[in-house]
Amino acid sequence: MLDKKQMITIKGTKDGLTLFIEDQGSFEAVMDELSDKLAENNPKQDEPVVSVTVKLGNRYLYDQQKKQLSDLIANKNRFFIHSFDSEVIRRDEALNWKEDSDVKSINRIVRSGQVLEIVGDLLLIGDVNPGGKVITTGNIFVMGSLRGIAHAGLNGDRDAVIAASYMKPSQLRIADYISRAPDYESEGVYMECGLIDEKQDKIVIDRLQVLSHKRKDISGFERRMQNG
Repeated sequence: MLDKKQMITIKGTKDGLTLFIEDQGSFEAVMDELSDKLAENNPKQDEPVVSVTVKLGNRYLYDQQKKQLSDLIANKNRFFIHSFDSEVIRRDEALNWKEDSDVKSINRIVRSGQVLEIVGDLLLIGDVNPGGKVITTGNIFVMGSLRGIAHAGLNGDRDAVIAASYMKPSQLRIADYISRAPDYESEGVYMECGLIDEKQDKIVIDRLQVLSHKRKDISGFERRMQNG
């Protein structure tokens, strides 16, 4: 009779233990095998508590299953689960992630008294007039004049940026930071961006080119705006 495939592999790291769980086979079989492996471990009470990272591969665990696994590992063992790492997410989580990471391209003018609010990044092909307002959970890129209010990183993303072909806003906001007129010249500036400088603890206005160094994940927008 062939030995059944081992479903659990445990490896020690400098940060604790990593528990690899095969993504084939039932959750019950995983629990049984893990229970047997843990039964071989008899830690002393004076031993330090060990952090465990669980690698799930293409297996998805529901919250109740994670709790069962956590309870089993913690029971009579000086272990605790630090994190679960899975390559799989639920459909609703994927849809939420897609909405948060999507770039919305909108061609319009935001006039005085109007508010344009979206989830994700905004690429506005048009102007934000004085008295107009754009709000996003991500970044704001205006291929036009920004003369009104722009609020990026609405839900607290301090890495968000605000860029415009011509920047003379009445107010910039990134996460919980607010910047008003003193940070830019009175006649406005061309091809600039606003971002949080952690050292100065405020929003600063800088050349658009700095995005390729400070925000590498969005440097493609910098090139698009420069060429646009």
